[in-house]
Amino acid sequence: MTAFTELSRRQLLQSAAGGTLAAATASAHAAERPRTKSVIFVFLTGGISHIDTFDLKPEAPDGIRGEFKSIATRTPGVQVCEHLPMLAQRSELWSQVRSMATDSSGHEPACHMMLTGRRDLPIGFAVNDSPSPNEWPTIPAVITYALRDTKLPPAAVLPEPSVNEAGRVRPGQYAGRLGGQWEPWHIDIAAKCPLGNGACPDCFRFEGTPFEHASNAIFDVPGLALPEGGRSRFAGRVGLLDYIHQQQRSLERLSEVGKFDRQRRQAAGILTDPKTSSAFNVENADEATQERYGKNKFGLSLLMAKRLVEAGVKYVQINLGKNSSWDTHRRNFVNLKDNLLPPMDRGVSALMDDLVETGLIDDTLVIMTGEFGRTPKINKDSGRDHWGPANTVILAGGGVQGGRVLGATDRIAGEVTDFRQTPENLSATMYEALGIPRDAHWTDVDGRPHAIFRGTPISRLT
Repeated sequence: MTAFTELSRRQLLQSAAGGTLAAATASAHAAERPRTKSVIFVFLTGGISHIDTFDLKPEAPDGIRGEFKSIATRTPGVQVCEHLPMLAQRSELWSQVRSMATDSSGHEPACHMMLTGRRDLPIGFAVNDSPSPNEWPTIPAVITYALRDTKLPPAAVLPEPSVNEAGRVRPGQYAGRLGGQWEPWHIDIAAKCPLGNGACPDCFRFEGTPFEHASNAIFDVPGLALPEGGRSRFAGRVGLLDYIHQQQRSLERLSEVGKFDRQRRQAAGILTDPKTSSAFNVENADEATQERYGKNKFGLSLLMAKRLVEAGVKYVQINLGKNSSWDTHRRNFVNLKDNLLPPMDRGVSALMDDLVETGLIDDTLVIMTGEFGRTPKINKDSGRDHWGPANTVILAGGGVQGGRVLGATDRIAGEVTDFRQTPENLSATMYEALGIPRDAHWTDVDGRPHAIFRGTPISRLT
């Protein structure tokens, strides 16, 4: 599906019939592109293997060429991994940028770079000291600051923080030097399954040992950490559904007499808006909807994000897989084939379908990537290791023209050879989509100004 600026598909057909298609198209592209209203950022925590999914190299030598076959998409000349059949059938809805690069192949710095939109690490950055007030603010915190005058919190992160195998929180997920009052809305709702990777309850262990989901549910009653509270966000959470039932009237009365500050007014907006409160009730969605998305943490988190966008939240980040689920050092091909690609393929495809069906596709920019790609060389454990020099980003909606392949890597998917992009450019793409002015700044806790745009939005997408 192609989104045109200021020009409907019907108008294009009418123009073509009248022999004025070229002029009409030129006029459309000359007009100012309508502002995207929301962004959904799907973060594949751990680093998805780009060479085994979207940037396959079937002519690469043994030891680099993966086990998966390429399949054709609906877009002539564009192929993807055989284990992404649903996305392949929807290639007209999304495009890929095969040339994202960071300056690090370590989880902690690379996560900090991708989640904050800047490659320069703050002074004193320490991989074992996160979350830290010294970090640069995460993208959703900057959005919370820039779009603060809204009824609802502008930015949300779900269904849990991105953590490593030891349970340590990855850097770059909190407000850091912007200050705790600008924390995004952290929706820590995933049922606790400490050792499980992937799409709970269909979770797994990298080494293939038998494993059962540690809960009888996919989600628990959600924890609320509103945009205030800073490092105390992990304490004092409130059960949302109980809170709605017990305190809704009290919230409305207090709001009417003006006793709430910005954060509390947003809390009232959340708890008294039926659309927002029902967004969390995904496990009670009709059976057909759950099947389309997948009855697992991947699929239902994407459904939750779509509902929050419908309710008016401007930015939703979904962390797909804790414990660095996409960190396939071992059994890369088995885990991708059996545990990771199928639920991602199904869930993201259902999200795109619903955005089309509800008419939100032109107003919602969807972005999917991890913190880096994986090494061209297959290691001794049939896995691939961290690889910062090249990665693929998937983009859909929000005016993005589908079916495009932008950027390129060399014959082994090791180095970017064309159209190199950076985390700064990716964050700038999000900020511009949300209508944040290019000269906007944020001020740190020491009173120093910082530019919000540190790169240029990715071009050639529309």
